[in-house]
Amino acid sequence: MTAKFTELKKHFYRRLKYRLLRPKPPALCEPFSGPVVVVGSAPVSHKPADFDETFRVITINGSQVVTKAWGVEAPDVALVQFNQIEGTNTNAVEVRRVLNGERAKMLYILLWRDGRKRLEDGLKAFNYRYDNLEIVDRYRRMALLDWVGGMQCSELGADDKCSNGINAVLFALHNGASAVIITGINPDSGGHVYNQENLTRLHIGKDREILLRLIERAYPIFTADPAVSQSLGVPLWEGKARARQISEGSAKAARSVSKAAGVLNPSLG
Repeated sequence: MTAKFTELKKHFYRRLKYRLLRPKPPALCEPFSGPVVVVGSAPVSHKPADFDETFRVITINGSQVVTKAWGVEAPDVALVQFNQIEGTNTNAVEVRRVLNGERAKMLYILLWRDGRKRLEDGLKAFNYRYDNLEIVDRYRRMALLDWVGGMQCSELGADDKCSNGINAVLFALHNGASAVIITGINPDSGGHVYNQENLTRLHIGKDREILLRLIERAYPIFTADPAVSQSLGVPLWEGKARARQISEGSAKAARSVSKAAGVLNPSLG
């Protein structure tokens, strides 16, 4: 009973603070103008068809090990959870190991609360470099889901919030991606690509829910992973030409639905 009351109090506090702060999602100085690949840390991932220098790349925590194998020296955007900087658990230690000596163009550290100087020192400790660095608090992260997905979430626990892979998808859409191709993001998988520990992956239910919600809203989301396409119904990325066909078809269907709704309910026009 006490635990339930504490959780309810936290929910109301966060909702109130969110309303008072009216936070905006993190935004790039220069929005995306083409396809964006979001690379998660699931053990299986694939380089998208037609991948070239026109694609922008977002990595999450240690998934930069994947894009480096593709020949990408520095992701355009890296999202790193606060605990990876100083944490002592297996996952944090492994993330620092694979990021040692690497670089990102735009680095977002999520939920860091211990001051910028300590953060910069922590990044220097494993020689991780960046062109730009920004801290994103909980409320700006919540705003991503609200603004893009039309869903409100108080982030009360692992089952109540999405993974940072899905946050990266929301970020890409908010910042103008013409298409978002996910790889290494599989709600049905366990483990991480950068270690053999087979650690449990969190947020599985919420990730699935949000992905399906975004697809229902006709966002241009694709996956480069056939298993994810099959299990979730996310369109499989088969190259730019095919993606244009799918997007044009979705837009046409949306216009037809809108037109029909206008005929049935003229007051909406």
